Parts: sequence; C-alpha cells; structure tokens
Amino acid sequence: MMQELFIQISRALEGAWFIALPASFIWGILSVILSPCHLASIPLIVGFINGQGRMPTRRAFWISTLFALGILITIGAIGAITHAAGRMMGDIGGWGNYLVAAIFFLVGLHLLDVIPAPWSGPGQVGMHRKGLLAAWMLGLIFGIALGPCTFAYMAPILAITFKLAAGSVSSYGILLMAVYGIGHCSVIVLAGTYTELVQRYMNWNEQSRGSAILKKICGVLVLLGGLYMIYTAS
Repeated sequence: MMQELFIQISRALEGAWFIALPASFIWGILSVILSPCHLASIPLIVGFINGQGRMPTRRAFWISTLFALGILITIGAIGAITHAAGRMMGDIGGWGNYLVAAIFFLVGLHLLDVIPAPWSGPGQVGMHRKGLLAAWMLGLIFGIALGPCTFAYMAPILAITFKLAAGSVSSYGILLMAVYGIGHCSVIVLAGTYTELVQRYMNWNEQSRGSAILKKICGVLVLLGGLYMIYTAS
C-alpha cells in the first residue's frame, strides 16, 4: 500500500501546479503520520508544552512552530552537507540516532518526574524566558536523527526538484519543497496548539490529575521513541 501511495504522490507531483502543490502539502502531512520516527515528535511536543503548565494559545503555537522549524533547519543542513560530501542525502550514520535517543530519554524521564527539566531555569520566570529557545533547540537536536527517515519520504519531491534544476527552472522545485515543509510542520504545530486548548477546556493546570496523566503518557511514548531510535541505529 505504501508503495502504491508513493507512486500516486510521485505522479501528482509531476502534474500541473494546481495538483502538485496540494499533493506536496498532503505528502508533508503524511510524512509525519506514516513515519514512526517522525510520529514520535507528537508526544515530544505535547509533553513539552503540557509540562510547562497553562499558557496562552499564541505562545503554544509559537513554541510548536519553533520546534518544527528547528527540525526542518537541521534536516536541510544535513541534506546539504551530506549531498556536498557525495553521500546519500541525510545519511549521517547511527550516531545521530543515539544522540536523539539520549534527548528522548532525558525528556521522557522528566515527563515522568524522575529528573528535573533540563531546559528550565530557577523558578517559573526562567522557564517562561527559556521556553521558546528550548523548543527550538529541541527541534534542532531531534532533526539530526531524522535525516535518513526524512529524505526517504522526500524522495519524490527531491526527484522533481533536481529534474527542474537541470533545466534551470528551480524556483518551482523550491516552492514544492516549501509547501512540503509547511504540511510537515502543520501536524506538529496543530498537536502543540491543541494541547493548550485541551488544557484550557478541561481547566487543567500543572497540578491537575488529568494534566499529570497526559504528561506521564507522553513520557512513556517519548521513552519508546528513544528505544525505537536505538533499534533503527543497529
């Protein structure tokens, strides 16, 4: 089924622009939903936001956006570096998986209240000041191990982009990549923003039982994501 979906997306990307652009956006969404390594980003950002307590919806949106942008920036940098080095795009070896697995374990153990938050400073003020930067840095680190997984899903768009670049018409290929990135980020941003909306609707705060349960569930899922990273590195 995945192979057939891959073929259909590739055909759509080669079609007219009004078909290719929506197909690129949809494929960006599916690259998160259908990928175990990318799907792990959902409990990660949900747990991150839930662990910081109630916040305005706008702040939750920006935290989620910076996390997603951090992932895309790292993926783009890895793709450029590995391609320039003549290797398969995104192929950084297994060490990247171990690095992200370590981050997953730290965040997961924090969500389970085993260790203190590695990104928060002393007191609530320090946490608010560092929340946006911490989300961006977490996205940068998480994006390191996603290289091989990401570029496998980006293959149809990369093929079209390189084909257009050969004909000196690369702006359209860049547009396809950008739309793909927007679709990819939208899932993460929606998950993070929705977390705050749930908190507000359920009137949760940091001491609420429902919030504590969600936090621990996310902690377990993040730990499982770390184990998956180690499994795929072997």
